[in-house]
Amino acid sequence: MLIGELSRRTGVSPRLLRYYEEQGLLAAGRGPNGYRTYDEGAVATVRKVRALLDAGLTTEVIRTVLPCARGEGPEGPRFTWCTELRDTLARELAATDKRIHDLQRTRSTLAGFLAQAHAPAG
Repeated sequence: MLIGELSRRTGVSPRLLRYYEEQGLLAAGRGPNGYRTYDEGAVATVRKVRALLDAGLTTEVIRTVLPCARGEGPEGPRFTWCTELRDTLARELAATDKRIHDLQRTRSTLAGFLAQAHAPAG
């Protein structure tokens, strides 16, 4: 299939599909006319990439875990626990937890500043 059809079937713009290819997340062949061509598996691959991006993973991390994403389920990709996948996802989860903690601390500080603005001057 051509890039336009893959875009229609996945809801992902051709520009993003080319980006996924540049990042090593999606493979494309070339037709005799030089146009990109994709096999049927590209639809599932794009869906997996989208689900992993929605989970907050970078394209670099996705490139390492994508070979372990074997199927699709209602919650996103299903994984075969290949080498280092669990460690990679655990690191990403820990980094996300840290960002949440930092944001909560920042929020608390900002709320404290706003509370001062409403307190009577003393």
